Amino acid sequence: MDGTLVDSEKYWDLALSTFYESFGGAISRETRAVLVGASAEETVLTAYTELGLERDPDAMVESIRRLHDYTADLFDEGLPWCDGAREMLEALAAQRTPMALVTNTQRALTERALDSIGRQYFSVSVCGDEVPNGKPAPDTYLRAAELLGVEPSDCLAVEDSVTGSAAAEAAGCTVLVVPNEVPVPGGTRRRHVGSLAELQVEDLRRIHRELAREPHVRTA
Repeated sequence: MDGTLVDSEKYWDLALSTFYESFGGAISRETRAVLVGASAEETVLTAYTELGLERDPDAMVESIRRLHDYTADLFDEGLPWCDGAREMLEALAAQRTPMALVTNTQRALTERALDSIGRQYFSVSVCGDEVPNGKPAPDTYLRAAELLGVEPSDCLAVEDSVTGSAAAEAAGCTVLVVPNEVPVPGGTRRRHVGSLAELQVEDLRRIHRELAREPHVRTA
């Protein structure tokens, strides 16, 4: 979702900067790059560690809530689409292609984002707080494939981050990488493009067929 369909990473940038500043700190560019695609729990744990805060569980839960409330208010103002993303969703929906939204963002905030994106495009959605482990673990993608009633190997994941690409690949999906904020390494079952605006639906199907021929060793 974030950085793949909608250009919401700038909102996360603002929310994280504000959070750090509330404790008298500043988030580094390096830390922000590492946190692209990370779960809320990992984000807050990283922030507490960098800021030298006591890792009090209740305080960390409250910090997650504050981050999400702040970001949700920004989301409500409207989310800008990434190039070609809305057009691709429309084209896939017109062909009745089953689609799953797979995100590390928690369900409550995802629902706010879907008010802007449009939930009608997706057969199912899976959020980071609905599985044992968020990305880069494969759990979200494995759950999405299960809900769609298909094997992960039948799925083409569209990802913008290192974390998300690793999760999809670990689940057994082929991966179309559309980098946004941070460069994503290549791989035998990954294909890079500049934006979804460069592609048609048949290009997605062709890319999946080509990548599916490559061997994959599923990780635990």
